[in-house]
Amino acid sequence: MLTAEGLWFRYGRDRPWVLAGVDLRLEAGEVVGLCGPSGGGKSTLGRVLAGHLRPDRGRVLVDGAEPTARRAPHPVQLVLQHPERALDPRWTVRRALAAAGADDAGAAERLVPPAWLDRYPHEISGGELQRVNLARALLARPRYVVADEISASLDAVTQARVWTLLLEHCREAGIGIVAISHDRPLLETVAGRIVDWESPVAS
Repeated sequence: MLTAEGLWFRYGRDRPWVLAGVDLRLEAGEVVGLCGPSGGGKSTLGRVLAGHLRPDRGRVLVDGAEPTARRAPHPVQLVLQHPERALDPRWTVRRALAAAGADDAGAAERLVPPAWLDRYPHEISGGELQRVNLARALLARPRYVVADEISASLDAVTQARVWTLLLEHCREAGIGIVAISHDRPLLETVAGRIVDWESPVAS
């Protein structure tokens, strides 16, 4: 189980709270949608769950224990909306996947067409880049994936392909998903349950 217990977070002592006493539970293999308007702190929660940010108070647990800095890769992987910001433009797709710990060439080819592996990010489309970004997260063998608006900038056909890839792989591997979006119809399609997100009122 992935558990967030009483999370508080703000970007500096003089700044307002972005997270204020947030609790969240996610079972292995479960898909939970986090729905709310932009700017409300959903992405910050995703970064805290994945260990990119440390909460000011509270804790994140995976199977009852806090992930340690020594454990790499992190058991919660974060995938963001803009894959071009997550990939080094000087690296081929093959090198990017290898750097993420994806040393299983067969597994990589099941997620990414072999023809893409020796291309650079600028040589493939935005939807293809997002697929590479997803593959990089999944090949790290996470227990959970935080999918933060991963298809918001994609056309409907590519959006469906990206979500099909993620859902099928996670279902097969028993990986839980936190799907963050302001698109409720999308979440109603992909998630087993939806949490309506409200911005914290504490200051």
